[in-house]
Amino acid sequence: MARNLENKVFFGVDRLTIIIYALLVFMGWLNIYAAVYNEDHQNILDTSQKYGKQLIWIGGAAILAFSILVIDSSLYSAFAYGFYAFFIIANILVIWLGREVKGSRSWFRFGDFGIQPAEFMKFATNLALAKFLSTQQRVVNTQFRLKWKDIFKNYKGMFYAFAFILSPLVIIKVLQDETGLAIVFVAFIIVLYREGMNVGVLIFGLLAVVLFVLALIVNVTSLLIALAVIALSLFLFVPRNKRNFISVALVYVLAAGVVLGTNYVYNHLEPHQRVRIDVLLGRGEVDMKKEGYNVNQAKIAIGSGGLLGKGYLQGTQTKYDFVPEQDTDFIFCTVGEEWGFVGSTVVIFLELFLILRVIFLAERQRSNFSRIYGYGVASVLFFHLAVNIGMTIGLMPVIGIPLPFFSYGGSSLWSFTILLFIFIKLDASRLLIFR
Repeated sequence: MARNLENKVFFGVDRLTIIIYALLVFMGWLNIYAAVYNEDHQNILDTSQKYGKQLIWIGGAAILAFSILVIDSSLYSAFAYGFYAFFIIANILVIWLGREVKGSRSWFRFGDFGIQPAEFMKFATNLALAKFLSTQQRVVNTQFRLKWKDIFKNYKGMFYAFAFILSPLVIIKVLQDETGLAIVFVAFIIVLYREGMNVGVLIFGLLAVVLFVLALIVNVTSLLIALAVIALSLFLFVPRNKRNFISVALVYVLAAGVVLGTNYVYNHLEPHQRVRIDVLLGRGEVDMKKEGYNVNQAKIAIGSGGLLGKGYLQGTQTKYDFVPEQDTDFIFCTVGEEWGFVGSTVVIFLELFLILRVIFLAERQRSNFSRIYGYGVASVLFFHLAVNIGMTIGLMPVIGIPLPFFSYGGSSLWSFTILLFIFIKLDASRLLIFR
């Protein structure tokens, strides 16, 4: 019977992906231990310390991973919308039933442990998005058309897909005030692009971000004049007809709207969020003892590691708590200080290798649902990796999202584990019909 269970669980499972996952989790735990290391508390099983609690979370993650591999893979598609609805409701109820942590009411508390439903919304959204997109004959219309009466018909699939993505984003941002976790859902746009979304939409989104930044560091009037000159110049290179005139005018109006709306959005951000943007863009004088402290200390910690690092448990910036949140959002600082450039490169390589492995597995899927879900996994992991490391070295604003499988926290570890192992199970199930 044990042999039958083993065959059921591990048949077709990509062991390389599981090995990388296990290695990252283990290395993450070592760094959590280093980040909170205290000579008075050296027992690795001490559950009063974060490394002891993390071991409990790791044990729970192992149980979750095994359970996912046991469950029939068809259930993930069948109940995709159910998972999505359940966690949407959970993320609304936490406003009234949850406990406030660091100014945000987004946690369900169970004794000394807490669960953050926003973390689990990622895998639920991925399931629902994969379910919806896999049922569409044509996800989005790749032909750009300006017939407004037909715009919903032509882009109906994209509108619905964006609704799946934006609903949790708005709930988590507006109701829970968790900006970092909310922004993560933007990563799913990569999935839409893979499934046929016009590249122009992606380019326009990137240009909107660029215009947003420029509007904060350049005089708005000058920027609008520059955009007008660019728009007029386009008529030198395109045929002069009514359609092109409307197209250029529409793009200019949208770009001007982004520029004019930037100050409104900026002024309605929380004070600490405006400060983080100012620090990133170098607007005005930055007080390194206040708003610039986190990023400055993070840079010092990473830079002080040199090529090979100071050695495990030997990091002074880490040991004396110079870096805030060094076991969660800034866990990469511990890696940089104690493991140096070489160790940091190894960690980044393993994270990227896992992402590329997921993409490789996604491309070999026989079902659209599995392929789309796989790209969702890769997109979320890449977004977390890029933003987390980017904010520790001052390339992105500090928005507080964990480094996958490294940062302390049960909710993030469990959500990443569920996200990844559902795909591992979906990948394994593609072989069952040949067994």
